[in-house]
Amino acid sequence: MALSFRQSEILELARAEGRVVVEELAQRFDVTLQTIRRDLSELADSGHLDRVHGGAVPRTGVSNLGYEQRRRMNEAAKTAIARACAAEIPENCSIIMNLGTTTEAVARELLNHRNITVVTNNMNVANTLVANPGCEIMVAGGALRRSDGGLVGELTTQFFEQFKVDYAIIGVSALDPDGDLLDFDLAEVRVSKAIIRQARKVFLVCDHSKLDRSAPVRLASLGELTAVFTDQPLPAELQRKCAEWGTGVVVASD
Repeated sequence: MALSFRQSEILELARAEGRVVVEELAQRFDVTLQTIRRDLSELADSGHLDRVHGGAVPRTGVSNLGYEQRRRMNEAAKTAIARACAAEIPENCSIIMNLGTTTEAVARELLNHRNITVVTNNMNVANTLVANPGCEIMVAGGALRRSDGGLVGELTTQFFEQFKVDYAIIGVSALDPDGDLLDFDLAEVRVSKAIIRQARKVFLVCDHSKLDRSAPVRLASLGELTAVFTDQPLPAELQRKCAEWGTGVVVASD
């Protein structure tokens, strides 16, 4: 991503001071808070910063990869995971789908499902499901994140709170060995928390690479979900915890 002059200065400040704060940046550059939040989100999406509450910090460890790079990673595994997840979704049901390249793979596997309603904040999911005449699509409002076609923010959260659906299909940036789901963007996490609350059953779709990554914001525990669909067996201790929690584990083969 080519950085603007302001974004380059924000990155330099973050590296020099260890943290930048939205309000202080807005005052420094004489722009709105929304403009700064967009800058920080784009810097996070491009792998330069990690979003934290109220601002951002320099990226350390494994970064959040760019959208196109994430979409190309483990494509065969994502397809297998998506196919296994879609097989557990019946026709004549309602579904919420959030952001993520594996979630988008599930949308492609739902193209032949009939009489389903999909509520989403993922423009890529909506555009995929347009090809299914048996699918009613409802798209959330909110701030559009150009990097990946996601809609986030308070409006998005409020939109999802109007629904009670049969299934939620969610993606995540990282999966901690203790079973915590982790992400980079606090605004996105708030939306995903609302999605989990508004669904009777919650399916996580994530490939094995998420166990090798980390992110700063906790979303939920696997213990709060119905099942996780992945492409390789979970570590033995995490598998044991899932059994205790009653969380199903489906290992899909590509």
